[in-house]
Order: sequence, then structure tokens, then C-alpha cells
Amino acid sequence: MRWLADGLRQRSGLEVDLDLQQTTERLPREHELALFRVAQEALTNVHRHSKSPSATVRFHEANGQAVLEVEDRGQGIRSVSGYGPTEDLLAIGVGLAGMRERMRQLGGTLAILSSEQGTCVRASLRFVEVASGTAPAQPVEPS
Repeated sequence: MRWLADGLRQRSGLEVDLDLQQTTERLPREHELALFRVAQEALTNVHRHSKSPSATVRFHEANGQAVLEVEDRGQGIRSVSGYGPTEDLLAIGVGLAGMRERMRQLGGTLAILSSEQGTCVRASLRFVEVASGTAPAQPVEPS
């Protein structure tokens, strides 16, 4: 996440704040990759569409789930019917639908909350035990 945030800062000037809490359990490699890709797509959307000067990436554990949030203070996502429910917003973009599908395939959820004051993309995945004997993926942690 740090690498992603640093690269975006350098290329675009977008300020990216990280709030990455250490988790007590490991995620399987495919879960870590899916969360990274959601963060990547969400930050790309902030840069391209939101007109926000900054974004915040949060990662924490809550109720046995890994929760990733990418939030901006931009203009929000407006669909044909206005600022509406997540399902309506997901219908307007291939990237948003791709994030939802990544989470769905792994038994997780994707929620998008948007208004004129900004947007928050929230991806959640349940913690599952990493099979023993496999090499662990790189940790999702602050360093």
C-alpha cells in the first residue's frame, strides 16, 4: 500500500494518507492481492474523476474481517438518478463492477458511499486460515 500511495503521489501530486493497522491474522495471498487491486482501482478513480486534493486509505480488522476503505473529499459519483445506492453506482463503471466482482469471488463485499462531499469505497473479506506449508504472502501492515 505504501508503494502504491508513494507512486501515485509522485505521478499525480494527489496527497494519499495511510492508516494501516497491523492485523492479528494473515490473509491468503489471493485476498491480499484482491484488496490491493481494489485500492489501486479506487485510487485511480480518485485521481481521474473525483477532483479531490487527497485520499485516505484505511486498513483494519473488524469482527473477523479485513476492511479496506479508500475515501476522498471530491465531487462524488453521480449516476443518472443522482447520488444513490451502491447498486446504482456500480452499474455506471467497469472498474467499480470489477472491484465488486473481485470481492464477490472471495466471499467478500464491496460498498460505495457517495455524496457531493466525497466517496468512500469499502471492501471487506473474512479472515481465513492460511494453509500451513505454503509460503506467506507479503504482509499488509504499516512499516
